[in-house]
Amino acid sequence: MTFEEYAELARLLAERRGAGAQSVAAAERRRDLHAAADFLDGRLTAQGTRLDLLGRAVGEPPAAAPAAEPGTAPAGPSTPVGDPPAVVAPDPDPGETAGAPARPVVEACDGAASASVPGVSQRDPVVELELARRYADEADRHGQQAELLARRPMLLPAWSPVARAAAVYLGSAGAGVVLMFAMVLASGLGALGAGPLYAWMCAGLPAGSLISGWLVLGRWGRAPMEETGAARHPVLGVAVCFLLVPLAYCGYLLLLRIVR
Repeated sequence: MTFEEYAELARLLAERRGAGAQSVAAAERRRDLHAAADFLDGRLTAQGTRLDLLGRAVGEPPAAAPAAEPGTAPAGPSTPVGDPPAVVAPDPDPGETAGAPARPVVEACDGAASASVPGVSQRDPVVELELARRYADEADRHGQQAELLARRPMLLPAWSPVARAAAVYLGSAGAGVVLMFAMVLASGLGALGAGPLYAWMCAGLPAGSLISGWLVLGRWGRAPMEETGAARHPVLGVAVCFLLVPLAYCGYLLLLRIVR
């Protein structure tokens, strides 16, 4: 064996080893890209489920999946339809590689698809996956903000449940006090007797105020995504409604005595 033959064989061996290393690197890159695409697909599925839950919580029907066009196959979960798999070129023959330029060992999926379609620019799948990940992160942030808003009641969301219930029952009792004064005026004009007035003042108006406050808290004091019922605090409602209306009447009588 001459030195020239030995050098030629060494060059061929180095080319084959380099081609094998490139094939392994390309296979690992494809595996990483597919894993990242599967992970993003799982995140998008979870985001869709969360959006459906939020929609049902606010009374919106879930979005229907877009219907596939006739004659088209459904897309797979990880790779888009029509993208050919990565092609690994076979090892070059020693007789063919002698004196011939080296051929590309691995053809990327997107590059091969883009090169075969005229007018389509080649895109780096790593850059596209990074952009998709950023958009998914942004969607997660907006979804978390929407979920936080959906867990807050529509009525006085910044207030505590006790303070909200107290405000609602005070408002209902205030409406009962207004009706009580209207009945007092009607009683003074002779349209209502003293017995019905006292009955409404001690039982009817407080009970109506309690029921109205209970209904308001059940309708607007509950968060859309709250599985349990709204915190209505019935003991607080009974104490406010059944004490405020009679006390208001007593205060009215005391004020009349002071004025007279």
